[in-house]
Amino acid sequence: MAVTVNGARHAPEPPDDERLLDLLRWRLALRGTKEGCRSGDCGACLVLVDGRPTLSCLTLAREVDGSDIVTVEGVGDLPAGRAVQAAFQAETGLQCGYCTPGFVMALTALLLETGRPRDAGALWAELQGNLCRCTGYGSIRRAVERAVREAP
Repeated sequence: MAVTVNGARHAPEPPDDERLLDLLRWRLALRGTKEGCRSGDCGACLVLVDGRPTLSCLTLAREVDGSDIVTVEGVGDLPAGRAVQAAFQAETGLQCGYCTPGFVMALTALLLETGRPRDAGALWAELQGNLCRCTGYGSIRRAVERAVREAP
């Protein structure tokens, strides 16, 4: 098996039943991707696989053989990712930070796949699969609105 993660080539040898989440967190020591629910309901484990948002807790590592993967540690290399990170920082869109990687990855993916003009309300609706347990979502929503305004 061979994958490119955040621009670096890796050749891990995971067991057939290992999840992509575990490969990233434990074999490659990329712990920014979080495990929230193990059932694909919270979005904390979201990564980009060949540019597509993917729930790493529901994806077997062997399914991404040959893929290009971007995690929250590498999203800053993308112009849209930098804009999303800056928006979350400026609007204090993180509290404990557990859900933040999933929100950042999901919003980055949405910004990459949508053309201008972008509608913050529509993008916010697309993020409803990402759950936060400690905020009222106000600061996250403001971060989405800022990212829409400022993303390239």
